[in-house]
Amino acid sequence: MQAPVVQSQEHLIEVNIAWLRQAEALLDRMDDAIYTASPRGLAPHKAGGHLRHILEFYECFLAGLDGGRIDYDERKRNLSVETCREAAQERIRWLIHQRIDSLVSVRLEDSAGCRIADPFLVSSVGRELQLLSSHTIHHFALMGMTLRALGVPVDPDFGMAPSTLRFLASQTPAEAA
Repeated sequence: MQAPVVQSQEHLIEVNIAWLRQAEALLDRMDDAIYTASPRGLAPHKAGGHLRHILEFYECFLAGLDGGRIDYDERKRNLSVETCREAAQERIRWLIHQRIDSLVSVRLEDSAGCRIADPFLVSSVGRELQLLSSHTIHHFALMGMTLRALGVPVDPDFGMAPSTLRFLASQTPAEAA
């Protein structure tokens, strides 16, 4: 029974690494001006801001593994990652090479205003990897929208959930239209 869990976790690690590599490839196709630009009418959305946010979720996840407690509200909000593609690429490369192997508790989002004795819930590494994957896709969609509004060509599949891509691929051309 243990082997399928490990295989699933390894699969989720590979999925998240694939998202990070996709972000790295996208960074290679733009300059810092585009990376930090906000399209007219979409302020404060910037590709750099969304990518910083994504990477900081991964950093919080990894930081929490050592103590077994993940707190996504404790993001460092490193503006150099938001304003400099090279800094973002460094963080991506660092994240890709981290080892993941632990059980965790996760802080309830925005629990600072709640009166809860222990704001941490038991979770699993696999569940948190799934959250990171979904969170990344969500922000990729926002980055894609932001970049397209700036006139930057973005792969049409960028920011689409794998289940949506599978569904669209299963449709005949008449059904997809």
